[in-house]
Amino acid sequence: MHVAVPLTAPLSKLDDFLRHTWLECCGHLSAFEVGGKRYASEPTEEEMSMRARLSEVLEVGMKFFYEYDYGSTTALVLKVVALRGQGLPKGAVQLLARNEASQVSCQRCSIQPATQICAECAWNGEGWLCEACAVAHKCGDEMCLPVVNSPRVGVCGYTG
Repeated sequence: MHVAVPLTAPLSKLDDFLRHTWLECCGHLSAFEVGGKRYASEPTEEEMSMRARLSEVLEVGMKFFYEYDYGSTTALVLKVVALRGQGLPKGAVQLLARNEASQVSCQRCSIQPATQICAECAWNGEGWLCEACAVAHKCGDEMCLPVVNSPRVGVCGYTG
């Protein structure tokens, strides 16, 4: 995913965007790690607030890290590829490009594309099921979540 974020925006604006677009399921905590410092959604005494502005903590070429949900963590590696000072609506994060969802075949019948993933089996890299096979799945179809274009597919209660 490529996004444009105003330099004056706080890290919390990027956090909100990532949650809304790719990750939010149950209001979990999140944090960025930038240059050895941790910026958290609800900071402890050892952490910084996400109120820090991007212009204060990021520079071109820098890689930084993001975690959503400290229990069943989704971790992202982010990189600053360029600075754009103008052309963005004030305070808005703009989606520039996004990957196409990968197509996974049902692991039970191997014929249909997977449209469901068992949240229990996903921990072992399994449980990708088509609609018909999800109904007959050993864990029960109530354990299934929809297959969505997100690194959080099959985790917690994420449904896209």
